[in-house]
Amino acid sequence: MKRLLVLAVAVTALFANAQTFPGSKPITFVVPFAAGGPTDRVARDLAEAMRKSMGGGANFVVENVNGAGGTIGANKVAKALPDGHTLLLHHIGMAAAPGLYRKLPYKPLEDFEFLGMINEVPMTIIGKPQLPANNYRDFENYIRANSGKLNIAHAGLGSASHLCGLMWQSAINAKEAMTTIPFGGTAPAMNALVGGQVDMMCDQTTNTTGQIEAGRVKAFAVTTAKPLSGNKLLKDYPTLQEMGLKGFELTIWHGLYAPKGTPPAALAQINAALKLALKDPDFIRKQEGLGAVVVADKRVEPAAHKAFVAAEIAKIKPVIEAAGKFAD
Repeated sequence: MKRLLVLAVAVTALFANAQTFPGSKPITFVVPFAAGGPTDRVARDLAEAMRKSMGGGANFVVENVNGAGGTIGANKVAKALPDGHTLLLHHIGMAAAPGLYRKLPYKPLEDFEFLGMINEVPMTIIGKPQLPANNYRDFENYIRANSGKLNIAHAGLGSASHLCGLMWQSAINAKEAMTTIPFGGTAPAMNALVGGQVDMMCDQTTNTTGQIEAGRVKAFAVTTAKPLSGNKLLKDYPTLQEMGLKGFELTIWHGLYAPKGTPPAALAQINAALKLALKDPDFIRKQEGLGAVVVADKRVEPAAHKAFVAAEIAKIKPVIEAAGKFAD
């Protein structure tokens, strides 16, 4: 009887909260990566845009819960009280985790409510400034001529740069040609590349554009299906598909999630606020400044967002398993 009473009180509280959502309690965006990184920047820009789209009456907080390739933060949200006040803002790692981890503490397609996608960020293949190659074809030939002597950096297990590096190495059949060097974040990985301690990396335009423009790294190609014709800096770089890697396309996307069981009324309000935020000129301008494209298609709807993530899991998991790069 006591357990039933506690459950009834909890359900009543959730229902009451849904009627007055968001109320005075802040909405927390859990970012499963370190502060100052690209996902953190997206979260903070979106928090401000959604605060405006909800009439300024909602307070937003960004909480960084770093570790284990994003799984610690994701698991925290999966286990959080489903009242709409704790949300997960995650990138493509949401789809990579099932392939990377044998014992994932949550199920991406079952333990969350999908709220909609936010943006997509192209990736760039870059190298240290001392490399003799000046175009992608020469770069790939250089890799093959120096098989076993080169290394490729990434920002840690489950990071965007880790996933891109795996997929690119697999596509060019060069898994044995280079040693993978993990770092504890994007900044130290990029610093090592700029300093010439590592040879190459595949990373988001949010991280690479400034380094390319300043001449601190060499850029060789982009990972989008089509050239980035709208980007003044990257418009002349070829796509990997143009370089012969048929079907290679990879963008680092971000999406918003709530714990499973969050009241429908709260989910509807969050989704409506998200859609308005994605149309906010200031938010769009900030994302374009990072090299990101704000999502403006059906994937802003929960069902389409979930279907997209399911398709990404199906695409990414076999690549990771074939590479044998997983963790317990």
